[in-house]
Amino acid sequence: MGAVSLPINIVSLTNSNSNSNFTSLSATSHYTSLSSLQLSPSLTATTTLSLKSVVRVQADSEDYELKQMRDMAAARKRWEALIRDGKVKVLTPREAGYAVQLSNKPFLDVRPSNEHNKAWVRGSTWIPIFDVDKRLDAGSIPRKVMNFVMGGWWSGLPTLSYDSQFLAKVEEKFPKDTELIVACQKGLRSLAACELLYNAGYQNLFWVQGGLEAADDEDLIVEGPMPLKFAGIGGVSEFLGWTDQQRAAAAKEGWGYRLVFSARLLGVFLAVDALYLGAQQIGRYIQDIRSH
Repeated sequence: MGAVSLPINIVSLTNSNSNSNFTSLSATSHYTSLSSLQLSPSLTATTTLSLKSVVRVQADSEDYELKQMRDMAAARKRWEALIRDGKVKVLTPREAGYAVQLSNKPFLDVRPSNEHNKAWVRGSTWIPIFDVDKRLDAGSIPRKVMNFVMGGWWSGLPTLSYDSQFLAKVEEKFPKDTELIVACQKGLRSLAACELLYNAGYQNLFWVQGGLEAADDEDLIVEGPMPLKFAGIGGVSEFLGWTDQQRAAAAKEGWGYRLVFSARLLGVFLAVDALYLGAQQIGRYIQDIRSH
């Protein structure tokens, strides 16, 4: 919800009433350019038709990405207005920690389960506005494959779904006059949640600026197997230690921390090299069999 560009069309959530409980969202929206394709006279008619189909899909993807950019820009203006007009108050992670620990203010964590399960604020209430899409139907599987291919393998970001029951779950837990602190990993999903909650009648909302990722170790009492800063990372980038959060940790921890990930990177290179050599040997073996 992954530094990750927000992969979600959250801007439409406050302006639409969907009949379905979940709206699938891709974790990435970047598409490869086709400008490097070189057409050859030897291309068959089938290949030409395939290329036309790819170009058409590319055009549709670019239109969708432009729409997402316009919608996100409009959403940011609405969110800025909420904060500028004082309808949503701003807290730093440290101020949020003081409010929870000293005033016992309720803390609403709206992150998806893949982030929440790694680390959470003690005493917080978890109601995700988006969560991991666990459906395996004809509509969701292609989106999950596309998400993985277009960057999910690297970032570890899953395909997310908006829960249209989010408001109902919050209303069941908190009266509308509650002074409610709302947080997510980076601060964008929680802004979307604040907009939904404000439009539903919540007037005492506090947004954690920068999200939980911006919190220092002493700001909040944290539980879970990982630091809060690492809750939003995953995939190959986490395994190799190539995220901003891990680089910052390496600068503090020193060479011992870096050697772990350097060894992993070396292991990946050795594994790829072994697979390549193995594939060559298999190819030669098959060629020998055919020649005899």
